[in-house]
Amino acid sequence: MSDFKLDFQDTAIAFADKSDAELREKYRIFRLLNSPFLNAIGTRSAQFALSLGLPVEGIIKSTIFEQFCGGETIAECESAVQRLGSAGIGAILDYSIEGKSSEADFDRTKDEIIRTIKRAKDDPNIPFAVFKVTGIAPLGTLERLSGKKKLDAKSQTKCEHLTTRVNEICEYAYSIGQPVFIDAEESWIQDAIDRLATAMMERYNLESPIIFNTVQLYRTDRLQFLREARRQAKADGYVLGVKLVRGAYMEKERARAADQGYPSPIHPDKQSTDRDYNSAVDYCLDHIDDIAFVAGTHNEKSTHYLAKKMHDRGLPPDHKHINYSQLYGMSDNLSYVLAKNGYNVSKYVPYGPVKDAIPYLIRRAEENSSAAGQVSRELELIAKELKRRKLD
Repeated sequence: MSDFKLDFQDTAIAFADKSDAELREKYRIFRLLNSPFLNAIGTRSAQFALSLGLPVEGIIKSTIFEQFCGGETIAECESAVQRLGSAGIGAILDYSIEGKSSEADFDRTKDEIIRTIKRAKDDPNIPFAVFKVTGIAPLGTLERLSGKKKLDAKSQTKCEHLTTRVNEICEYAYSIGQPVFIDAEESWIQDAIDRLATAMMERYNLESPIIFNTVQLYRTDRLQFLREARRQAKADGYVLGVKLVRGAYMEKERARAADQGYPSPIHPDKQSTDRDYNSAVDYCLDHIDDIAFVAGTHNEKSTHYLAKKMHDRGLPPDHKHINYSQLYGMSDNLSYVLAKNGYNVSKYVPYGPVKDAIPYLIRRAEENSSAAGQVSRELELIAKELKRRKLD
């Protein structure tokens, strides 16, 4: 078999659709993110200024928001969808509104999620839709459900509303054949989300993978969870859809475990997480007829690992059960090089009102600064391309 080669350091491909001005601005933003102090000051100050009603939305929108979000509405995301599509990269419209608490808010969010699915219909540039269960349900209800606690009448009603909303989203996705991800969240509410996702897969994945649950491999129990999920799907006659990620709430998970005196559900080190992530990839490949999976990662080694395994097993880059995904504004070297080589790859394109997207942006900034070397790697690649273009 021919030698396998995939060059994720090819910045000419990674930044082919960025103008010189856009590349310089990207460099400026990532330099800011690379300073933990400036990062913390900038994101918290933005949140504070918005809470006081100060006119900073325009500044935020034209800087960090523009780097990591597609716009404030589905229509405003159109240029990002088209730009990604022209490079062979799919867009996943992600309505990134958090922290709402009223039933009316939850219904509005549910309706907007359905609009993203409707927008994706018959558009090859939008291969998936996505939603977070906390966007359409109260945290307390999810926590009680996950803890298997007895629900009072009020909580029971909220639980029924939540189930109805999730089913409305998934039923609509199924009716038009549009795959949809259910994102993973904190461990203390994840059990309820897993059970909802499984119920939806049992109902809607009988012919093809429409509903995808998300598995966070930084958790010590998730590799076993993945194996059990496949066995259950096989026994019950549906296709398992999973998105494999490392996880986004590490510090929060460890702090809560320490505070409440239970063992941390998170692996003690990066090596253990990497090992489980790659083992999950292997497991999905071993059962590729039964599992449709998405490698949601910014890790270059894991991305290369999967691509090499596909090559070694004689699986085509565009295998219908294998996809890659990254976040908009990050790891363009992975997304664009994968697309150039014929792999199925997409990017999450978050959107929503600037003031409502601030919690998402803060989490992105904090994740970037805590993810070992992520921002430094981004900076190095941008600097390399600036030098190649003789702009440094």
